[in-house]
Amino acid sequence: MIRKQTRKNWLIALCLMMMPSLLSAQSYTKKTLITLGDKEISVKEFMDTYEKNNINTDVIDKKNVEDYLDLYIDFKLKVTEAENLKMDTSASFIKELHNYRQQLAKPYFSNDDITDELVQEAYDRMQYDINAAHILIRCDANAVPADTLAAYKKAMSIRERILKGEDFGEVAVEMSDDPSARDMEEIPGVRRAYKGNRGELGYFTAFDMVYPFESGVYNTEVGGVSMPTRSDFGYHIIKLNSKTPASGLIRAAHIFLAVDPNDPNKSDSLVREKAYNIYNEVTKEGGDWSDFVRRYSDDKGTIANNGVLSPFRVNQIVPEFISAVKSLQPDEISEPVKTSFGYHIVRLVGTTPPGDFETEKSRIAERVERDMRGQLSEEIAMRRIMKDNSFKEDAKVKDAFIATIDSTIIEAKYQANEEIDGTKVIFSTKDKSWTVQDFIDYIYKNQKRQGFLTPSAYAYQLYDGFLQQEVFAYEDSKLEEKYPDFKALVQEYHDGILLFSLMENQVWNKAVEDTLGLQNYYEKNKDSYMWSDRVKAMVVTCHRKDNVEEIKKMISDGIEMDSLRSFLKETKAQASARLSFYQKGDNVNVDATEWTVGAMKEFPSKVDNSTQIIKIIEVRQPEPKTFKEARGVVTSGYQAELEVQWLEQLREKYPVTINEKLLEKVKKNYNK
Repeated sequence: MIRKQTRKNWLIALCLMMMPSLLSAQSYTKKTLITLGDKEISVKEFMDTYEKNNINTDVIDKKNVEDYLDLYIDFKLKVTEAENLKMDTSASFIKELHNYRQQLAKPYFSNDDITDELVQEAYDRMQYDINAAHILIRCDANAVPADTLAAYKKAMSIRERILKGEDFGEVAVEMSDDPSARDMEEIPGVRRAYKGNRGELGYFTAFDMVYPFESGVYNTEVGGVSMPTRSDFGYHIIKLNSKTPASGLIRAAHIFLAVDPNDPNKSDSLVREKAYNIYNEVTKEGGDWSDFVRRYSDDKGTIANNGVLSPFRVNQIVPEFISAVKSLQPDEISEPVKTSFGYHIVRLVGTTPPGDFETEKSRIAERVERDMRGQLSEEIAMRRIMKDNSFKEDAKVKDAFIATIDSTIIEAKYQANEEIDGTKVIFSTKDKSWTVQDFIDYIYKNQKRQGFLTPSAYAYQLYDGFLQQEVFAYEDSKLEEKYPDFKALVQEYHDGILLFSLMENQVWNKAVEDTLGLQNYYEKNKDSYMWSDRVKAMVVTCHRKDNVEEIKKMISDGIEMDSLRSFLKETKAQASARLSFYQKGDNVNVDATEWTVGAMKEFPSKVDNSTQIIKIIEVRQPEPKTFKEARGVVTSGYQAELEVQWLEQLREKYPVTINEKLLEKVKKNYNK
């Protein structure tokens, strides 16, 4: 066994043996790897960026060092050009970077311990979706004690009524100060008629409501009614309807049937019957879900995607839809669900519940900082910053000055007495002082009329705001000096904003505006923009059975589309007609019709009285799209070509030199 002293000496010797290689590594990373014109980029700067963007991330297409180096040089060439064009001196750039920097700085103004507790609490709550109702008794956040007590007593009396058996929804309609609880009549030109929610808030989870209300909800048992819960809006009586495992991000598809009271073919009863007929056909007869979507859904925006909606969370869709989703397993289909929009047949594609704590905690921490609960950690962080920077407050100066403030401050008309000595220091650090006059200036900018606070109470409230503002501003001025990682991150945003603006000027907008260049690019590459086989087809939908034969004969006899539309309009035939080009997959009935000129086919609906008649007017072989038809993809291709040409010009303007020996060291470092 190595004796204690011998072991200590051995460790010192080992460290000394390692030191030359460590020093060598440090000096090597400080050397210049890339030169762009007269701009030098160190090995460390490149390695830091490579590791952050290519190694320590979940990117799918990871690059080796050489491939990434090419991308990095292209990026730096563009940033160098932007800086030489003085784009980083424009007012818009300075403002945008300032806004981003404010966001990046926020974590430095919160307390880690408190934040960690709040993050854990939020994560635990995120494991559940809540469905709740509330009754609101309004009470201003700064109400005098008598008014606060009166609001509390009123809330307690309402709670007692509910506990004795009165219906929560009926009491909400009668008593809640939340206007959404009651029906609203239409005011022409102002608002449409609105059906009250009887206090029902639907589904939500952590961060969807203000923090005090959220806490009141999560601390109530399912089926229970909470004690009055205070928020800035007043007191809430909360009823917890359900608490279910979190669905997280939901992917669902639907067949949507719109209800229109003004259309006799889309009355609620007819649409409901049609919805159940479709549901029975889908579930009992089977078949391709996408076919049913294309045949029946009124949601034109999702038809091309098999009825799949954009991913959503429980607070983003009406509660009836969420209730249906929660009753399904992946690939299961719900019975028709009625919402204020119409009827939905819902198919659950899948859900992505919240990840494990390690995966979610950084994102939750960001939300905690932006959320109301972040104020808790800000208060503690402020005390930490004051301690770290030796802030000293002169309470006597503060109290003496506030004692001079009169009632004009609660009328937002305060003007300091000329006899006040504004030079007195109210608080200070080792290198900066804040005076009474600084506080007076803050009052002038921030005073607002107050209905409940006394002059001195409001003055102390303003002082707290002034102190926090200045303490945080002082710390903010030191961030780049104290935290190298923060400085590097701000630089990344600096470069990113410049790059976006430069690309917009040099590539994106130029490609859109250069119509002659676009046309020439299209002519050179038109074989890349091809239509597949397609047909021009007449698609006529009859909503009644009694006029199908008459309309079918007219189509068979070769009636022109304009004449057919005029006939349908004049006779009020309850039918619609469309003439358009179709590729495979655009329309299931067109697909099922023989693709020869003159071919016709009739498709009676199995779920309602409608019939669709298809007639093929023209058949086209694969052919290039016209410039107008392909303009979107042509523009993207032309932009890519312009960028390549522009980068060649930048490489001539800023010659690129790479230290190959250092590059080999970098490559070996990542090949270990």
